[in-house]
Amino acid sequence: MAKQDTNKCKAADKCGGCKYAGCSYTEQLVKKQEYIRSLLPKTISIEPVIPSDQMFFYRNKVHSSFKRIKNGRIICGPYEAGSHRIIEVGTCLIENEIAGRIIRDCAGIAARLKISIYNEVTGHGELRRVLVRTAETTGEVMVVLVIGCKYFKSKNAFIRELLKIHPEITTILISVHTRHNSMILGDTIRKEYGPGYITDKVLGNTFRLSPHSFFQVNRSTSEKLYSTAVRLADVSREEEVLDCYSGIGTITLAFAKFARHVTGVENNKEAVMDAVRNKKINNVKNCDFILADATEYMVQRAEENASVDTVILDPTRLGTTPEFIRACGRLSPKKIIYISCGPETLARDIRLFAKEGYKATTAVPVDMFPWTEHLECVVCMRRTDKAPSGSLS
Repeated sequence: MAKQDTNKCKAADKCGGCKYAGCSYTEQLVKKQEYIRSLLPKTISIEPVIPSDQMFFYRNKVHSSFKRIKNGRIICGPYEAGSHRIIEVGTCLIENEIAGRIIRDCAGIAARLKISIYNEVTGHGELRRVLVRTAETTGEVMVVLVIGCKYFKSKNAFIRELLKIHPEITTILISVHTRHNSMILGDTIRKEYGPGYITDKVLGNTFRLSPHSFFQVNRSTSEKLYSTAVRLADVSREEEVLDCYSGIGTITLAFAKFARHVTGVENNKEAVMDAVRNKKINNVKNCDFILADATEYMVQRAEENASVDTVILDPTRLGTTPEFIRACGRLSPKKIIYISCGPETLARDIRLFAKEGYKATTAVPVDMFPWTEHLECVVCMRRTDKAPSGSLS
């Protein structure tokens, strides 16, 4: 039988998450290549899109809200595009299958135990949503039960039944989220079963993942993404590398195998704590992690006339700041490796880097998110003889 290469999800039109549902995967890659080509300067050499290792069921982080309908049944699923109306779907073609089954079984357990479902309008109810994280290389599974009140009265019965149905779950936590906002997790998280975290591997390094940890949702293809960044940077054992927006240290540790020293900079305290743990877990000596805003740290280093050979940045879809780019110009590293999940802001920032004397030479798109409109891209920029355009202010 031929391998399925078309997303035929019946809920695609309502959900809106899979922009390329209905076309073949090859067609999707062609369209994404054309999209990148239309955004980036014509002088950049753009390599072919690197395809995802998995076309389906690749998302290792899945969450869902719940709703009790008139017959008493509880439904779960994604929101209809532009609304908070839940679409009940059997199986999502991009979400991890085990995670999807766990969430649907949570809905069934809640119905049987007559657990109240959180109401976004009134702000009352117990079960608000469920977050599931799965680890591809270890098989570990984390479940976070998000509740909309201080106490979960049926907690023990719920967890007991959930583990009976899904013994593959390795840790369960409860997150208390009583605020009226769209954040997935609340401020308080309590461990109820297992160690409170899971572990996964990327490029031979082991990473400890807590509920808040940022970890690429497509693990296997993230190895291609980071390997591409390492290839384009081509760092040597004499180089000092600065990794900005470093998260839990996935890129920092990947580069530490090749550089003299790598400094990771991240403004999320929990992410930095995870990164320090991951450094110890992997017995890496030639890297450090700094809790700081990337722009502020960059400006400070520029004012100190610090010496940096290569700068790596992996910001959010919003891209980086003009101040960061100007500081980069003053630091004058030989190479900048920009890993972007927002091609439009990437194109904007490339133009600003050009004003600071950096020429974008190579771009490599990586399809981390099959069927969706999203795309990662790694760009290598090299220092030219052109002087920086202005001051740090």
